[in-house]
Amino acid sequence: MCSRSGSVDETTLKAIVSDIHGNLEAFQAVLADIDRQGIKEIYCLGDIVGYGPNPAECIDLVEERCKVTLLGNHDQAALFDPEGFNAGAERAIFWTRKVLESGPKAESERRWEFLGELPRIHRDENQMFVHGSARNPLNEYVFPEDIYNQRKMEKIFGLVERHCFQGHTHIPGVFTEDLDFLVPEEIDFTYALTDRKALINVGSVGQPRNGDPRASYVVVDPAIVHFKRVEYPFEITRQKIHDNPDLDDFLGDRLSDGR
Repeated sequence: MCSRSGSVDETTLKAIVSDIHGNLEAFQAVLADIDRQGIKEIYCLGDIVGYGPNPAECIDLVEERCKVTLLGNHDQAALFDPEGFNAGAERAIFWTRKVLESGPKAESERRWEFLGELPRIHRDENQMFVHGSARNPLNEYVFPEDIYNQRKMEKIFGLVERHCFQGHTHIPGVFTEDLDFLVPEEIDFTYALTDRKALINVGSVGQPRNGDPRASYVVVDPAIVHFKRVEYPFEITRQKIHDNPDLDDFLGDRLSDGR
């Protein structure tokens, strides 16, 4: 995992997480890593639930620890109905809904209310925070190969004042205004924020998909983005999924490969 260099005022640090997907072990490991750095301010870009075996516990932790939380497409699917989901994701959402509807009534109502009040966009001065994209905060994927789709990228960048932090694809990296995609490993896990526009994907806490099984998130301090990777006991999460007849085994198996 990349570590910060130099002396930085911890009060200026901000951790940004996304796509926890009910993976309690990964989220707890990330929170412990954030705490070790003395970071107090955490933003969550959505998809707290879906796929993973601990949706209620993850909602509780996000509500407790995150200063800003956005709505993700899986969160919305739990609130309403999944649209465009594959069979495994759909089954996981219906099971998630069942879990959130069970248990003590007060806790269930609190969690539903928390999810139901989540915004789709947050702005801090010239920074934007979304789950998907600036054009479609909830559902639009911006994949690395989209750098070859000039029309799409120009429209998205046209809606961004300076920097946009996003998740949804589970693939960390930086999209530059001149249509490059910078992989964290290629830039020593750091990216300097300048007056040039950039889209920063923070990756996924609970279900990484770039070939690295470690949980992914970023720290901003405040002019540099640090891409972080954190090891966690994914075999525990995988076994929980295997033991649950309502969750496809593949959702657990993919954790060991980061896919």
